Amino acid sequence: MATDARVRFLEQLCRAVHDGTLVKLTLGKHRGADATLQNLFVRPVTLKSGPHLAFVWRHATRDVTKNHIAADALARIEPLVGTDFLDAHLFTPTATLQLECQPDGSAKLRTKQVAAAPAAPASHDRAKAHLIPADSPWLRALGVTNDRGQPREGMADKFRQIQKFAELLSHLVAEASLPSDRPLTVVDMGSGKGYLTFAVAALLGERAHVQGIEARPELVELCNRVARDHGFADRLAFSAGTIADTPVKSVDVLIALHACDTATDDALAKGIAAQAALLVVSPCCQKELRPQLRAPAVLADALRHGIFQERQAEFVTDALRAELLEWAGYRTRVFEFISTEHTAKNLMIAAIKAGPAGDLARAERLRQLATFYGIRHQQLAAHLGVSLIE
Repeated sequence: MATDARVRFLEQLCRAVHDGTLVKLTLGKHRGADATLQNLFVRPVTLKSGPHLAFVWRHATRDVTKNHIAADALARIEPLVGTDFLDAHLFTPTATLQLECQPDGSAKLRTKQVAAAPAAPASHDRAKAHLIPADSPWLRALGVTNDRGQPREGMADKFRQIQKFAELLSHLVAEASLPSDRPLTVVDMGSGKGYLTFAVAALLGERAHVQGIEARPELVELCNRVARDHGFADRLAFSAGTIADTPVKSVDVLIALHACDTATDDALAKGIAAQAALLVVSPCCQKELRPQLRAPAVLADALRHGIFQERQAEFVTDALRAELLEWAGYRTRVFEFISTEHTAKNLMIAAIKAGPAGDLARAERLRQLATFYGIRHQQLAAHLGVSLIE
């Protein structure tokens, strides 16, 4: 197990912990005895008793947090790397290291240098060390930050959203079974002004080719110009088109953030058809099911109120989407993307390819859920050829 790559990775981790430059450690591709465990995330914190490393053990249905002093933390991490977890990402202000281990004990180490960001003391309430440096030129070119690397007026929430998305995506990429022998193909369906598309390209670097699809030609032109001007032209491009009309033949990661109504379903269907390893969507404007809702009599009085009808439609739509993704062979999580304090469009569905499609028992439960609410048609179900009628 003592491969040179693994030893070098652990040496860099130890150095980062001791010199205070550790931003975050992510361990993924779990294969240990606990089948519910998915990832381990480690970051520095300062408690009343002094500096510690916070461990977040992510299970399928819960997170478990433990704090350890540095020496104890390193002793706990070392035997996990390459055994219980085959993938490890180490983030510092100046570099990102990825260790990819194989069951036979071999390993590869990749290092990407990034622009240094000012160090900040570790604490629960300190400003986060950002995966996307605040002084990134493309953030300034898109109007998110000013010349001092500070969010412009009215853009603080967008800046937080970009950083949160980068953090979430780094975890999901580490967890998914993505190819390591070639650049990843990433498609962002409905890329808009490209804030999060650029974040993907910046986060993954030369590891990926990123394609943004956007219906508004003026935004496509703007984003391509920013990409050319700021060194992304060889790995980031934008094309004009709609989600429904754009063919997707081969993709590793498909993203569709705030695609309105059934456009989210169109994007998911294209990703599933292309056998994407990772799907990440943030739905909005879930209108398709609202006219169909025929909830049981016990809910009739409550659903006289429009706001409850709207929330019910959102819940049923996204619950069906999550179940359909599971039917299609994806391990799916639904969670809050960013606090509603910053945006109302805060739900995210992440799906990682885990097995074959066509679970008959899940299909039957899907039909039961649809029947309960009187749903006879839903766009993603139609794309997948799944009948919702019992």
